[in-house]
Amino acid sequence: MTLERIEHRACFGGWQDVYRHRSAVLGCDMTVGVYLPPQAAHGPCPVLYWLSGLTCTEQNFITKAGAQRYAAEHGIILVAPDTSPRGDEVADAEGYDLGKGAGFYVNATQAPWASHYRMYDYIADELPALVEANFPLTGARAISGHSMGGHGALMLALKNPGRYRSVSAFSPIVAPSQVPWGQKAFAAYLGDDREAWKAYDTVELIRHATEKLPLLVDQGDTDEFLDGQLKPQLLQSAAHAAGHPLTLRLQPGYDHSYYFIASFIGDHLAHHAEALHR
Repeated sequence: MTLERIEHRACFGGWQDVYRHRSAVLGCDMTVGVYLPPQAAHGPCPVLYWLSGLTCTEQNFITKAGAQRYAAEHGIILVAPDTSPRGDEVADAEGYDLGKGAGFYVNATQAPWASHYRMYDYIADELPALVEANFPLTGARAISGHSMGGHGALMLALKNPGRYRSVSAFSPIVAPSQVPWGQKAFAAYLGDDREAWKAYDTVELIRHATEKLPLLVDQGDTDEFLDGQLKPQLLQSAAHAAGHPLTLRLQPGYDHSYYFIASFIGDHLAHHAEALHR
């Protein structure tokens, strides 16, 4: 697989690039943001994968989060993929919470979604193989994300013990099987068998996790989706019952926006840097 660089901008001593490539897993062209800190010019660096939320592309994180400053300080490569397959041949739906921009990081099994919506395989396998073949990496990986992407980050870390050194999330959908966003997407992508949903549900996965990778979660207490879609108390209860280490920080006055992410992204990069540079 080859990467075509379509954006190239100097940023905090490094380079914020965007690449296009053909995804065999998704059957379409995909774009991905890659930030190379200044340290990458001199040798391998660890990598942090960032998964974005509903309606987002790779652009939201790289233009709004302010993460490059901290990645440059800590010598971390940032990889920010798109949130779904794209293109005229890719199935879509009305509304923002299903279809393009709403891949939910699962492998769809139902028509018409199954032919392209395989975001789990893309994030877990295809994208890392592409990144590791083209950039100077140490082999140490971390993962983080926001909202739907927070769900993706926690879920992928729990389903792949030993793959990531650290994981964190902002405003994650922790129990998609129990909230409207997740129920709509899972019913469409995975069908009506709720047992199949459990394979992608953080609250369900944490009950049987074989690796006790500490979870760092930040949640704004004025988030408009807090009570209806996010329900962090479900994660807290599940982690407590399983004896799984969780730092859940309820941040007063913050909402669901990138203003919230930008305010605490430095904490998250420091959290990942400690694990990645061990």
